[in-house]
Amino acid sequence: MNNDHNNEDLSREDAIDKLKELVKHNSMCMFTTKLEELPLHSRPMSVAKVCDQGNLWFLSPGDSNKNMNISEDSRVQLFSTNASDSEFLTVYGNATISRDKKKIEELWSPLAKAWFTQGKDDPRITVIKVTPEDAHYWDTKNGKMVSLVKIVAAAAIGHTMDGGVEGSLSVR
Repeated sequence: MNNDHNNEDLSREDAIDKLKELVKHNSMCMFTTKLEELPLHSRPMSVAKVCDQGNLWFLSPGDSNKNMNISEDSRVQLFSTNASDSEFLTVYGNATISRDKKKIEELWSPLAKAWFTQGKDDPRITVIKVTPEDAHYWDTKNGKMVSLVKIVAAAAIGHTMDGGVEGSLSVR
């Protein structure tokens, strides 16, 4: 852990717990592929699950540009924000694609039927597993309301606000 009181690097179980917490508060992210090209190729995706190993799981159509991009280059970056609670997350990792029926069953939700009209047996459905190599988060130390009070107080008395914490998440 860094001595800077605004920096809290986490590893292993603590990092995985923080990753799960942040994704639980907002499962939507911008899923970015083709990292060597500008502009970046990003699209919104919903994280179906963060497993106990810290991997992020998604359901995706096999014929999507995202899947084609991953088959050419497995490096991906995920960007997530929960602005209402001042939580932010970025994850860099490698993606793999499978058609594992057990994993599809595990990740399936009724909402997925909007993309896979034939349900869990839709022939287009694939599973994307993102294995993080690097992750970083920004969060409030005290929750939204306490942070808001601190911001107002800091502005009123002319002091710097000390309400955030950030750090690296090492899940491996």
